[in-house]
Amino acid sequence: MAKAVLLLSALCILAFANFAQCHDQVLNVEGSVYCDTCRVQFETRLSEYIEGAIVRLVCRDIETEKETYTVEGVTDKNGKYALKVEGDHENSLCDVGIVKSPREDCKDPAIGFENSRVVCSGNVGMHNPTRFANPLFFMKSESLPGCKDVLDELGLFPLEFN
Repeated sequence: MAKAVLLLSALCILAFANFAQCHDQVLNVEGSVYCDTCRVQFETRLSEYIEGAIVRLVCRDIETEKETYTVEGVTDKNGKYALKVEGDHENSLCDVGIVKSPREDCKDPAIGFENSRVVCSGNVGMHNPTRFANPLFFMKSESLPGCKDVLDELGLFPLEFN
């Protein structure tokens, strides 16, 4: 009888420890920031990754739209960032967005492409603690001269309508 009580107590403690661990969840959000040198709103071989760009992850409650969590980060020499997200944000919509480019020649945000939605909850069937955001970008004021050749290679320029 004593062994059964001891075993049951151990199981309860393990179950509680597992439950407590769920609330201390930490996720990683990773992504990149580049300079759209051709102003086409997608990466090309002429795109340049931006070191020192500031990004911010903001989570907002689904119902009230109040901000529930925020964290900022800076890109490395390869334009990559990694944000540590603490807690579970199952009832929030989370977006990573560009804040500032350190490059004077590439600081125009692309309207409508400033953010990338990211799931910041462990309760969604994904077992990997890393979430990947779509690439974010700033645009040059004017496209580079070689952009026409790049778009030709992709079959996108000149645009033909049938």
